[in-house]
Amino acid sequence: MTIEECYQKLGGDYSQVCKRFPSSALVERFIAKFLNDGSFQTLTEQLQAENREEAFRAAHTLKGVCANLGFDRLFASASKLTDLLREKEDTIPEEAEELYNTVKQDYEETVSAVRTYLEK
Repeated sequence: MTIEECYQKLGGDYSQVCKRFPSSALVERFIAKFLNDGSFQTLTEQLQAENREEAFRAAHTLKGVCANLGFDRLFASASKLTDLLREKEDTIPEEAEELYNTVKQDYEETVSAVRTYLEK
């Protein structure tokens, strides 16, 4: 799998990512670091703990990482969850579970594609 194929699988645009990073080696280095990013794990834990504020921060961080790396599909789902959790309520809205499930699926697909690419 080439890096372009990896981005295709992620629903991303590799040519746009190349405009932000000066080399493909740097893109590869940063997507490898994504595998160690704890934002998704924190999001999962904070949603389970029903801590809306910390869940929002984790979703927002995940969204930002995905925006920078061009992981467009995961960025879109994380953005929707971030917007929902942004509301200044004490509890996590009921709709969060469905959005989280979409984020989880997109996250797992992203991790799988990145690992497949890195194992080339």
